[in-house]
Formats: sequence, C-alpha cells, structure tokens
Amino acid sequence: MSAHGGGTFASAGVRRSLLALAALAVVAVLVAFFWLPRVKPDFVQGGLWDAICRAAGVPRNWSAAVPRDDAQASRVASVFTSTLAAGGDVGHGGTLALRCTMCHGARGVSSSDVPNLAGQYAEVTYKQLTDYKNGQRRHALMQGLAAGLSEQDIRDLAAFYAQLPRPSPAGPPTEVPKLVSVGDPMRNIAPCATCHGGIDKKPGSPWLDGMSQAYLAAQMQQFAEGARRNDTLGAMRNIARQMRPEEVDAVARYYATRAIIGHEGAAPEPAR
Repeated sequence: MSAHGGGTFASAGVRRSLLALAALAVVAVLVAFFWLPRVKPDFVQGGLWDAICRAAGVPRNWSAAVPRDDAQASRVASVFTSTLAAGGDVGHGGTLALRCTMCHGARGVSSSDVPNLAGQYAEVTYKQLTDYKNGQRRHALMQGLAAGLSEQDIRDLAAFYAQLPRPSPAGPPTEVPKLVSVGDPMRNIAPCATCHGGIDKKPGSPWLDGMSQAYLAAQMQQFAEGARRNDTLGAMRNIARQMRPEEVDAVARYYATRAIIGHEGAAPEPAR
C-alpha cells in the first residue's frame, strides 16, 4: 500500500516537473520571439530565421566574406594625455587658436552650437583634429582648417585648450536621465557616465558638460545613422542606434545644463 502510494506520488511529481518544463519552454519562446523584438527592434533584423539562429547561438551562415576596411574609421590609437602634454607647446597652440575663436570662443567656450574646447582632454582634441585632417570625420570647414595643420600643430592646439579653465558648473539638473546613470542593459547600453565622467572616465572619451544641446543631439543622430564613424570600435554607433529620440533629447539636455555656456569663470546667479 505504501509502495503504491509512493509510486503515485512520484508519478505526480514527474508530471508536475514535465508541465513546468513545458511552461518554461513556452515562456522562453514568447520572450525570444515576441517580447524581445518589441524592446530591441534590431533583434529580428534579417528575418525570423536569423532570429532563430541567434537565439540558438549558431551562425546563419558558416562562412562569410571578410568585411572591407572602413575608410571613415579613425586611425588614431589611444594616446596618453601625458605624452600629448609633454609634446605640446601651449604658447604656439594659443597663436594657432586665434583662427578658431570665431566659432569656439576666445577662451574656448562657444555661445553657438559648436563644441566647447576649454579644458577638453588633450587626447580628445588631438584625435578629432587628426580625424578631420585625414578625412575620418567630415565637416567642410573643419576639414579645410585641419588640412593645413602639422602633427606638432595639432599637439600644440590640444595642449593649449586642455589648460584653459572649463565653464563654471551650474549644478546638476533635478533629475539625471536613466541612460546617464545606469544605462539600459537589456538594450546593451552602458551608462554614459562610465565613459564621459561621473562614474569613470574612458581614455579618449570627451568631457561633455556644458556642450550645446543641439550639437550633442546632432552627433548622436549622426552616429545612429552611420554618417559619423570615427568612434573607436563603433562604441557610440552601437549605443546611439538603440536610443529613442526622446532619450537622445534627454541626455543632450542633461549635459547641456551641466555648465554655464559663454561665461568662463562666472559663478551661477542666485535664484530669484
């Protein structure tokens, strides 16, 4: 009697386990092919078969042609700031910067929709000018100006702007966007603050506080569309493609309010 009862209990347990396993399989299918495509639009890019192969962890094709080199990818490797600072003549850089004042301001702080350069990391200015010079970043005016710069000229300009005081902080906004502080792991978006300061600083990543909102939004849009491709290892393109328009606006607005534009050294006015 007890043996029969034990067998019945075991059978019931096995049945429950099989039902739970079947339910788990159904949930996994629903998540993989219905929920994930909604929150990650590129999940089914290429069709259902590609999505099935990706979910199974196998390639759609077992062999593929080696992609051609991207002519617009940056050729600048990581350059240590100390090396740039040691090799840059601040005085000569200041003389060269006179031709930059109309757009970037007399002291590296612009009142228009172009980047502030005051206090920017030397390796960032060096990289961007080099990319303009070599055609890996496109802008009619900047490419024309950078074309006449020598390697030493670029180092001098980078050293000059790096030593200028940054715009005075205006205090953080009342709310920090989620993408800045924690990112979105489900969409493979790391927090902005891990590269651009706040949590950590990735070498070669620019200081963004006080940049023009319109400029930042335009750059993220260019990264998303692939019009700008001089980011190292495609990091910004991979992130920007996942961002929604309202998230781009929120992040750009956040960094734009982090400093007073056009008032170097000025303290914030008291609230009225």
